[in-house]
Amino acid sequence: MISTSTLRLEPVTAANIDAVCAIQVRPDQAHLVSPVVKSLAEAYVHGDVAWPRAVVDGAEVVGFVMAFLDIQWDPAGDPADRRSGIWRLNISRAHQGKGYGSFAVAAVAEELRRRGAARAYVTWDTGANTPEPFYLGLGFRPTGELSGEQRVGELLLA
Repeated sequence: MISTSTLRLEPVTAANIDAVCAIQVRPDQAHLVSPVVKSLAEAYVHGDVAWPRAVVDGAEVVGFVMAFLDIQWDPAGDPADRRSGIWRLNISRAHQGKGYGSFAVAAVAEELRRRGAARAYVTWDTGANTPEPFYLGLGFRPTGELSGEQRVGELLLA
């Protein structure tokens, strides 16, 4: 397992963008999560609600996480329902299973707590090789909602 003393989230910058964009998940996961390049494009056009970060261990970029901050979840159904949570999580295939994903989710949860959020949300596909067991293992619980065809989970931050 990893030593958390060298782990941190860093903004994506000119100095680390090539390493961040080079992150690739396992081939059996590629259909479940968008490439980092797409996430960075989305962060650019949704700059008011996107919080993209490199997951760094020492000097090495090992992953990417992007949070969404205070979005209107269902503007037509309930304009007052605002949520924050994990938008994307890509851990390099060479670094999966070492605790980097858990660290990234915990770091985002701490940032959301700092910003006053009471819950963190995430969506995932169901079926084989999905991140559902990972998120459930971190304490996320299904809300019973779907976002498109993805299950919605929430984690209480109190």
